[in-house]
Order: sequence, then C-alpha cells, then structure tokens
Amino acid sequence: PGWSLPLVGQDYLEILSAWYCSFGKCCQTGDCRIVNNITGLEADLSEQLHGQHLAKEVVVRAVQGFLQSPQPKKALVLSFHGWSGTGKNFVARMVASHLYRDGLRSDCVRVFISLLHFPHHKYLDSYKAQLRRQLSETLQLCRQSLFIFDEAEKLHSSLLDAIRPFMAPYGNEGQADQQRSIFLFLSNLGGNTINEVALDFWRAGRAREEISMELLEQRLRLELQEPAENSYAHSHLLRENLIDFLVPFLPLEFHHVKLCARDAFLARGLPYSEATLDEVARMMVFVPKEEKLFSAQGCKSVPQRINYFLP
Repeated sequence: PGWSLPLVGQDYLEILSAWYCSFGKCCQTGDCRIVNNITGLEADLSEQLHGQHLAKEVVVRAVQGFLQSPQPKKALVLSFHGWSGTGKNFVARMVASHLYRDGLRSDCVRVFISLLHFPHHKYLDSYKAQLRRQLSETLQLCRQSLFIFDEAEKLHSSLLDAIRPFMAPYGNEGQADQQRSIFLFLSNLGGNTINEVALDFWRAGRAREEISMELLEQRLRLELQEPAENSYAHSHLLRENLIDFLVPFLPLEFHHVKLCARDAFLARGLPYSEATLDEVARMMVFVPKEEKLFSAQGCKSVPQRINYFLP
C-alpha cells in the first residue's frame, strides 16, 4: 500500500513541463516552452533549404545574435523577399519549430496571412484593434514571442501602423528583460530584382554562391523604397530603420528542384531513382523563355507531383 504506480504518459509530461516552467522559460500555460535550438536550426537549414546560401547565413546569424544579446534595444525584424516557392514559409516554420517546443502551434507564435485575416478594407479599424490586442496578449503571456506576417506586401499600411509600436526601440531598460519578440515579414516583393541579379551572374559564368548580401540588399532597398502602391508600407518600415535585415531568397534551378523532390520522397519513406527526380523536375515550368533556368514556382507543388510516380 505504500507503493505508488510509476508515472506514465501525460502525468509524467505534465510534471516535466511544470519543472521546466519553474525556471521561467515558458508561458503560464506550459504549452509554449522555449527551446531556442540554434544548432538544430542551422543544421536543418543546411540540409533542407536548397539554393539559399544568403538566407541560411542571415537568418541564423540574426536570430542567434538577438537571443544571445543581454539587452536587445528593440524587437528583431526580418523581411523575407523572393518568388513563391523559394523557401520563405519553410524557413519561418523552421524558426518556429526550433525556438518553441510546439512550433507553430505554440501560444507564443502568431501567424497572420494578409488576405485571410484582413481581407476587407472596410473593416480596417476593427482589424487594427484586433491585431493590437492579439500582439499585446501574446507579449503579456510570453517572455519570447514570434509573429509571422505572410503576404506582407498585401498588408494595408494602416495595419502596419498598428504593428509599428511593437517593433520600435524599447522605451525603458527593463522592457528587454521582460520580453523579446521576433517579427518575420514574408513577401514576394523584390523577387524580380533578386532574379535579375541571379540571371546576370549565370550569364557572366559566375556561381550563384558568389552573390553577396551587400549587392542584393542594396538593390532590394532601392526597389522597396520606390513609392509604388504595394511597397508603401515596406518603404515606411525601411525609412524608420525598423527592419533589421532584408533576407533575399534566390530563384531555384533544376538541380534544386530535384533536391526538393528527393526530400519529398524521403519524407514519405518512398523509393526513388535519379531518373524519377529528373522527371519530377521536368514537370515544372522554367523561365526565362530562352534560358529556362529558374523554376517559376520554386519548389511549390513538388510534394504533390511525386504522387504521379507512386506504384
């Protein structure tokens, strides 16, 4: 009668969670524990993100530097730019899954998709109030928050006004100790500029790995600061120095698409051959018309296309 049953399953997890939370590393709910596995993030990006030498380096360096800083002056703001299917969402998911135990499901991670969450201009005032409230609540709940804004180029400038105070330099010394936040903006803006640089390098017989961050960031800043209607919000963030890093995602070539196909087969535990990977890649549309160098959709839809090759 003096013996108790061993702790199993959920009971054990709850006690472990409570113990972990006693160190103040997670929210009160216990379901958004912070893991900040930078080593894992770097390793997984190296293995699974193809053709993006700049994005790999910038994201790891920026996130690691921010988390290791004893007193950051402001939130970390990264703006991802490039064509659809080049890895922007993939990297955002990776960041979430390596900073939080529950990844995108964590209460400390909020994802906003412009056309899904803020579709109607006539409700902008209501959206602004909701957005402010959601950001405030997450920051109160969590010592470290991650906010992801997908389709950022479609985000109305007045919604940026609602977000701006949360990205601005901290007003007092203690604020950085109490909470840290990371903002990721994912945008197709600048994709053509990035592709032109990549194409120029290819035509000059130079490796794409020679493309430098300085060159692309300079070109991107010039494009984003133009008074075009769709870049209006971004240009304001740039002028106010709220964006810490512009992260360029290069267009993907045939061999990168093959690597994505290989990953898709491996993820489902399916056998594949080099010839099969070639066939999957050939199903994609490649541009420009003459060179047929870059996949118009990047690696988007590759996982679906391998269904054609199932036995």
